[in-house]
Amino acid sequence: MVAAVYLPALLLSFCNGLLVPTLPLFASDLGVSLGMVGLVLAAEALGTLLADLPAGLLLNRFGDKVVMVLGVGLVAGSVLLLVPARGVAVVILLRLTAGVGQALWGLSRHAFLTQATRSGRRGRAISAFGGVARAGALLGPAVGGGVAALFGLRAPFLVYGAVALAALVVVLFAVPATAPGGGERGALKRPNYLALKAFTGVLTTAGTAQLMAQMLRAGRRVLVPLYASHVLGLDVGAVGVVLSASAFADMTLFYAAGQLMDRMGRKFAIVPSFVVQALGLALVPVTQGFGSLLVVALLMGFGNGLSSGTMMTLGADLAPPEALGEFLGVWRLIGDAGVSGGPLLVGVVAEALDLGLASVAVAVVGLGAAAMFAFRVPETLRRT
Repeated sequence: MVAAVYLPALLLSFCNGLLVPTLPLFASDLGVSLGMVGLVLAAEALGTLLADLPAGLLLNRFGDKVVMVLGVGLVAGSVLLLVPARGVAVVILLRLTAGVGQALWGLSRHAFLTQATRSGRRGRAISAFGGVARAGALLGPAVGGGVAALFGLRAPFLVYGAVALAALVVVLFAVPATAPGGGERGALKRPNYLALKAFTGVLTTAGTAQLMAQMLRAGRRVLVPLYASHVLGLDVGAVGVVLSASAFADMTLFYAAGQLMDRMGRKFAIVPSFVVQALGLALVPVTQGFGSLLVVALLMGFGNGLSSGTMMTLGADLAPPEALGEFLGVWRLIGDAGVSGGPLLVGVVAEALDLGLASVAVAVVGLGAAAMFAFRVPETLRRT
């Protein structure tokens, strides 16, 4: 799985990190309103949401490898086409296309990992995947900012395209054309959503818990820099140090998360991770400056690190083999909705009240997620 999944994941998460400091500036440089800039930045997530369910059908019809290749190809091509793009409508269309590619890539790798692992080792395999993705995301922003400073805002798109094409080559040669168990993929031609009826109850409870958990994660990424800048008055450099330290802490616990999931049970990693993150967010309003915010950000980073791979592992455990693509498509749609909903919750509460109360509101959502995972979602570890 190193060549088939981990290496492409590292390369593509590095690519996504390249755009973190550069895409907002590129969008604003198009001479459009802030609302249009926000639409450019949201277009990829919207494309992913729209493509989650169709991606499950494609996976069911064509298999992991074809969908992986298509997804990575769409991502690479759409970002490369940003280099000559001039109009904001074209840029939004290309970012929507990149979101579709991300949905295809995300679902196919999730299905591959599900089939390639058994329950007692799945937590370690998928948490390691999460650690690899975090490492790439940590390196990407610094490189993207440096390339943009030296060669212009469009230069990172070329780097992105080149690295993504390298990931595409790895996928072409490393991913087997058949399922890891040796069976032929694509044998089931028709959608099998009827098989999901037996899983409606657990999908509803576990899906709701995942929705709230992803809102916590996404809200945290928005709240910390906004609170640091607008309330504490920290400059960009100080905010960058806080976020980098939190990201580094995030990377340190992916191995522990996998061990906990496989040895003790999925809940032993899931529940503490979201309790810790919620506690950190609740403490944000009482921070007084750089030092106290750094401590709280480190706490949240450790908490998120403990959740490395947990949502993917839980989805893989719950997915019925006879409707794997359909189930994972719905599962990822719920998670992506939470990723989109977190910043929206922050914006609504902050607009009506303030950022401190928005932080508390997201913390309450996180505690609700932890409670649902603890008391309503079944333990899915199966020891064999």
